[in-house]
Amino acid sequence: MTRSTAKTWSDVGASLALLIAVCIITQGCERSKPPPSSLSQPPAADGAPWFVEIAQQSGLVFEWRSGFRDRRYMPEITGGGAALFDMDGDGDLDAYLVQAGSLVEPKRTQPPNQLFRNLGDGAFENVTSGSGADDSGYGMGVACGDYDNDGDVDLYVTNVGPNVLLQNDGTGRFTDVTTRAGVGHSGWGSSAAFVDYDHDGDLDLYVCNYLNWAAATEVDCFNAMGAPDYCLPQNYNAPAVDVLYRNNGDGTFADVTEQAGLNQTFGTGLGVVCGDFNNDGWIDIFVANDLMPDRLWLNQGNGTFRDEALFAGCAIDQEGQAKAGMGVTAADIDDDGDLDLLVCNLAKQSDSYFINEGGYFTDSTAMMGLGAVSRPFTRFGMAWIDFDHDGDLDLYQVNGRVARQSMVFSDDPYAEPNLLFQGLGGGRFKEFRPRGGTRELLAATSRAAAFGDIDQDGAIDVLVVNRDAKAHLLHNIVPNRGNWISFRVIEEHGRDALGATVRLTLGNRRITRDVRAAYSFLASNDPKVHVGLGERDTATDVSVRWINGGIESFGDFGANQVVTLQRGDG
Repeated sequence: MTRSTAKTWSDVGASLALLIAVCIITQGCERSKPPPSSLSQPPAADGAPWFVEIAQQSGLVFEWRSGFRDRRYMPEITGGGAALFDMDGDGDLDAYLVQAGSLVEPKRTQPPNQLFRNLGDGAFENVTSGSGADDSGYGMGVACGDYDNDGDVDLYVTNVGPNVLLQNDGTGRFTDVTTRAGVGHSGWGSSAAFVDYDHDGDLDLYVCNYLNWAAATEVDCFNAMGAPDYCLPQNYNAPAVDVLYRNNGDGTFADVTEQAGLNQTFGTGLGVVCGDFNNDGWIDIFVANDLMPDRLWLNQGNGTFRDEALFAGCAIDQEGQAKAGMGVTAADIDDDGDLDLLVCNLAKQSDSYFINEGGYFTDSTAMMGLGAVSRPFTRFGMAWIDFDHDGDLDLYQVNGRVARQSMVFSDDPYAEPNLLFQGLGGGRFKEFRPRGGTRELLAATSRAAAFGDIDQDGAIDVLVVNRDAKAHLLHNIVPNRGNWISFRVIEEHGRDALGATVRLTLGNRRITRDVRAAYSFLASNDPKVHVGLGERDTATDVSVRWINGGIESFGDFGANQVVTLQRGDG
């Protein structure tokens, strides 16, 4: 994921000589400010902002601390994670932010993860103390799901080092049950997802691992200017195997990685999203790998998976290149009933926008308007969301470099502005201006982006984690939004029905949306299905396809409300 390379001292000397020569010619080595270009805020905005940043005033005060001091350790440039979830069953979204600290200091000195309770109006209170959610590992990401089917949402935290499972008692107090559950993998975990892959009614767990890495064996790398910088994954030659845990139904899990066939390939997994990509009734798993082919693990329905990404056309881009996959999202972008994919990548690489053509994917990045604009940036967290409620999915991407460059946007040399694309229908997009959707250009080294409606006004907001800088909470203020509807889809025992599919009719369109929490990068998102209705005041012919293939019809619903669809009520 990081893009600098290890060099010999002669290479470094040559690079430094070149840099000195350039500095002499240009009469100094002052930090360059961004000239007017496609990278900086455009001089003229096309419309009113879609977001306002409110993290500090809302009480959601957090900074992911990389621990960087003198030497650069690879994990410092990758984190951290965030979740928007209802921890106490009161109907609004609370926030969990994964902290890091230091890779070389004792764990007892590390800052803990932070838990924030939503006070009901989008304001937050830090309730970490006494919550039991204050894990102090070097944190990466988080996955949310009710693994024990007791009706409340539990947390799985990935670390550089042992991961942690936190069991929720329903009031927002958590107990570390990692040892009993058997899910404390000690590698470098990144994104994770709860998924019922075997259709037995409880949530299993997929964990991406990035590299087999240790601080004691860190290598020194240098960027194109000859200065020390973060390494690229090839410098380590240590891709890792992801882990699949099967839920035993008694509070414990079994590591079935080998049994399921996932140990057949190594990877540099950073992003994960689950869904039935070939419409055979079984949930599959897509993994975005960093500078290695992406994986599409097709569920064989017998407890095993087979990687079909290369055959299906979503392992590499149309030029045969394995890109630096970070974040990933999936949705039926073109209303044809199957799941399309978007993988975001490194600067100088386009996004990978894979249109599903019945189980085979076509790289449609340039054709759909996502090529040139995003290419200069390094993208991480993202999602397809209908922010303006016009019925078409929009796209928000958070950005931040992994190697220093000459053009800078702030005192942070890795900072970049984020990007907002407005959906035009038919799967096409254009960049929304002002850049990033905010009146003032926000630039940070952004990583996780979590999506959900924090103040119950019907519009989706964005929580962004920034490296060594305060988190951003982007409140949706789109003017003249259309109508909307949201569905909380739950199983008979009360947990979110992750993997179920909602279908509804809007005029001549048949909309398909999955119940999903795991997408973006290192993030867990509100699993409610949110649909913009435009000027329509009714969603008609609403149905749910449950994880086991059963279909229930629920009828028609009026606009501008959250509707609960529970299994057995249709």
